[in-house]
Amino acid sequence: MASITRNLLSATARATSVSARSIRTGGPLIRQRIIAGPSSSTFSIRRGYATSSGESSSIDPSLTKALDLIELGTKHLEEGDLNKAAKYYKESIELKETSEGWYNLGNCEYHLQNKVKAVESWGKSIELKPSADAHTNLASAYILDSSPKPALAIKHLTAALELSPEDPEIAFNLAAVLESTNQLEPALTLYKKAQSGGIERAAQNVRNVSAKIIGQRAKSQEEESK
Repeated sequence: MASITRNLLSATARATSVSARSIRTGGPLIRQRIIAGPSSSTFSIRRGYATSSGESSSIDPSLTKALDLIELGTKHLEEGDLNKAAKYYKESIELKETSEGWYNLGNCEYHLQNKVKAVESWGKSIELKPSADAHTNLASAYILDSSPKPALAIKHLTAALELSPEDPEIAFNLAAVLESTNQLEPALTLYKKAQSGGIERAAQNVRNVSAKIIGQRAKSQEEESK
């Protein structure tokens, strides 16, 4: 699992959080940077922060205030103050639950080493509005856990890929976890998808997994001929 962990961490090492003035009305959050967690050459806690469009805030004053609090949280997150950022995100969701508020809070909790709370927050974000980013972060948390849970990581990465089918990083991460569980054929397919999507490091994985498959087939044929 070590190589997968490195990959996850590298793929996830760009920044993370959601800015408030653009609540998504459809599709995943705009990708920004990944956090130091799981995905650039492997896994990463991903995607900067969520932003909001502010739609319907004029109709719902509590939503307007909640978005303002997310903005404040994101400002402190960008300044590196995770505790203050988490405080404002918590105030935001106490006032009005939003997928963005829970998502950003999860990112803060993860980096504050509150991994159980991070998982809970990303799960609540998904309940309100599924996003590839939240599913990817959950997968990263499960695979980077002290007791890795590859089955759960595969579940969430599969969901992430369904939501964002052209995302080569998700394809790469899912391939890495599948390879670690010896599911080589689907892993090879996804490494090729990641490579065609611009993930250059996937080329080496394609060669390695292809060699493993050839080796397994040769061994199987040898045993059958005995």
